Amino acid sequence: MEAIFGMSGPVAGAPYSPAVKEGNLLFVSGQLGLDPETKRPYEDFAAQTEGAIAGLKTLLEAAGGSLHDVVKTTVFLADLGQFAALNEIYARHFDGPVRPARSTFQVAALPLGAAVEIEAIAVLKG
Repeated sequence: MEAIFGMSGPVAGAPYSPAVKEGNLLFVSGQLGLDPETKRPYEDFAAQTEGAIAGLKTLLEAAGGSLHDVVKTTVFLADLGQFAALNEIYARHFDGPVRPARSTFQVAALPLGAAVEIEAIAVLKG
């Protein structure tokens, strides 16, 4: 197994890896849409969602992959009422002929008071 880190390196004090590569499989831990300056979630749901997907993309690229390699995502929402807004943004990024399988859940709370968190499993090519 190999731990994969984004541009910021390991998460300080976190007892987990941002992503783990085993063979051609990549397991990406849940990503939040955080403002890089404040390290807090963006105020806007759309910005949080874009930021979470950008985090996925960064880790996928660090492992030699891309969003097109994702086979499954799990999305956690603080408010399932944001489902339509999520779908609109998600569809722009996962736009291939075969989109990843996905589960979406409403949860009681997310870290740092975030509105959305997205994790992924990818099969890396090459």
